[in-house]
Amino acid sequence: MKKIQYEVSGVMNSEGKTKIKNSLDKIQGVQEVQVDAGTGKVKVQYNEPATKGAIKSSILKQGFTLS
Repeated sequence: MKKIQYEVSGVMNSEGKTKIKNSLDKIQGVQEVQVDAGTGKVKVQYNEPATKGAIKSSILKQGFTLS
């Protein structure tokens, strides 16, 4: 299993946290998503066919930016 972590700007409340989690859960291969609204860190555990690019793109499409 692969792991990746991003620092995401704009995750300030549970709504943003839920938005990211729901978006990433739709990607086939994503096993676990942890979003910390306090620090803005998003940790993802995944297997193929999920890719770093798909995960990053999914976060950006929700209107957040990566630090």
